[in-house]
Amino acid sequence: MSERFVTEVLSKADTEFDVSLRPARFSEFVGQEKVRARLELFVEAARGRGDVLDHVLLFGPPGLGKTTLAYILADAMGVNIKATSGPVIDKPGDLAGMLTNLERGDILFIDEIHRLQKTVEEYLYAAMEDFVIDIIIDQGPNARSVRLNLPRFTLVAATTRSGLLSGALRSRFGMSNRLDYYSEGELERIIGRSAQILGVEIEAEGALEIARRSRGTPRIANNLLRWVRDYAQVKADNRITRAVADQALVMLDIDENGLDEMDKRILETVVFKFSGGPVGLNSLAVSVGEEPGTIEEVYEPYLIQEGYLKRTPQGRVATDRCRSLLGVKPQGPQQSELL
Repeated sequence: MSERFVTEVLSKADTEFDVSLRPARFSEFVGQEKVRARLELFVEAARGRGDVLDHVLLFGPPGLGKTTLAYILADAMGVNIKATSGPVIDKPGDLAGMLTNLERGDILFIDEIHRLQKTVEEYLYAAMEDFVIDIIIDQGPNARSVRLNLPRFTLVAATTRSGLLSGALRSRFGMSNRLDYYSEGELERIIGRSAQILGVEIEAEGALEIARRSRGTPRIANNLLRWVRDYAQVKADNRITRAVADQALVMLDIDENGLDEMDKRILETVVFKFSGGPVGLNSLAVSVGEEPGTIEEVYEPYLIQEGYLKRTPQGRVATDRCRSLLGVKPQGPQQSELL
């Protein structure tokens, strides 16, 4: 089963499930210790001055808690939060409508801000820096600019591709934080908490087995937990053990390394069809029948993080760990150096 089941294609039930398990306070948030400590201090200082929180940028792979932290910031500051995403804000008027409805101190959360239209982004500069926005009314000779004063607000933005942000936009954030993949121990704690909320009995080894296959991502961990819960309910008296977790995840074609069917197809294509690489992204995408953007944003980060693939100027190259996984003899030192 494709990883889209656990990362991208969330049904309404999946979304409600994710929200219900989302921690509401810093004390409930597991992992990202340095980021959490910085944000807690940031909030405490702002509250001590009776000031509005400065703008915050959160970036990193999907599913690591960027949206959750935005809501936690709003709760910690005792303010309202209004959420949207970059592709939804189609024109400056849409942005103006959201900004003028904010009150002092409120948080505007923009997910995937790197997909914001350039014309909209330019309007956002003045809003973030001077808390004003200029709107053009009418067209042609009758066109005129109207300046709207905005309440002091906080923009919390999230992106999975920080490199696509312009320097002008990035420089207007008072704090930038990168979220990294979680350790197995952190994911085990998250799964244990989620299982308690769901009312399902889970053994420590069962939670660890799910954590090992969750690709370092809490969102995937929670989605896998729900599947294992369903499996245990039908076939294991509603109790999750290591064996039950293993059997449930095997049904999803997720192996002990957290690799799913598409991950393996990508690795096998690089090794067997392209002799280990280098192979360009577009050629790889055509070979496995997936969009280049999906490979680059969804599958590749974990495969590179775990040392199965590496990027070179010539393209993607399989590592010795990838070859060992597929039962292929590792390359010699001289051949590896040539790549």
